[in-house]
Amino acid sequence: MNTVFLGMMGPNQMILILVVVLLLFGGRKIPELMRGLGRGVKEFKDGVADDEKASNDKE
Repeated sequence: MNTVFLGMMGPNQMILILVVVLLLFGGRKIPELMRGLGRGVKEFKDGVADDEKASNDKE
């Protein structure tokens, strides 16, 4: 039985996902999506850091 788990992606699966994303969004839209994703990750990290700081201040 040959099963594929999410953690075990090979180069063929990554290329297939990249092609599908490129077809869905187009080449011009991808940089804008990646910028938005980067901003979201940065805001999440800042929020976690602020929460940890507030938690440490209460103790």
